[in-house]
Amino acid sequence: MRAVTAHQGVAEDDFLRARFYGLLAALLVAPPPEDLLRRLAAMKADSTPLGAALGHLAEAAAATDADTVADEFAALFVGVTGGEVMPYASWHLTGFLHEKPLAELRQDMIRLGIEPAPGVSEPEDHAASLLEMMQGLITGLFGEALALPEQKIFFQAHLGNWMPRFLDDLDKAPSARFYRSVAGIGRVFLEIETQAFAMVD
Repeated sequence: MRAVTAHQGVAEDDFLRARFYGLLAALLVAPPPEDLLRRLAAMKADSTPLGAALGHLAEAAAATDADTVADEFAALFVGVTGGEVMPYASWHLTGFLHEKPLAELRQDMIRLGIEPAPGVSEPEDHAASLLEMMQGLITGLFGEALALPEQKIFFQAHLGNWMPRFLDDLDKAPSARFYRSVAGIGRVFLEIETQAFAMVD
């Protein structure tokens, strides 16, 4: 995941949104190293739904270690013949990989100036890639930061129409322990984004 800092006049609320997208992307692209687990474990809960979800994530991080989470990640997303959960938009929307949702995403990536990261073999419609794209569209990583109406179009076309189901699958996966809390914070955050975008014309 690329480091993101506040810059180019990005509002504080948008910067915080981008940080959440970046955190979810980092946790879904690879198992977190020990230093990230310890930073997550230090987070404090509050009385909001998102704060409560962060508290559960902190508890889960404090109760595990990098090797254990790496084994869990492999069982969930890799496996010998595929993991327990499929983190691809095409799969959730059509039942197959490399289908129309991926082609439509690639067209939008060209339009928005988003290039695939070098050396990455995963299809671009992987959950982590899409979350990182949202992060970059908010902060202007790919050029000018998108206005909220344009962010809404991308979100609805490529994340909001399938990612809640993916997170539900992740929550129910037999091997999910730490990642159950990741699914929890992801669901709450995407619900907030969905509700906020509903008010954007």
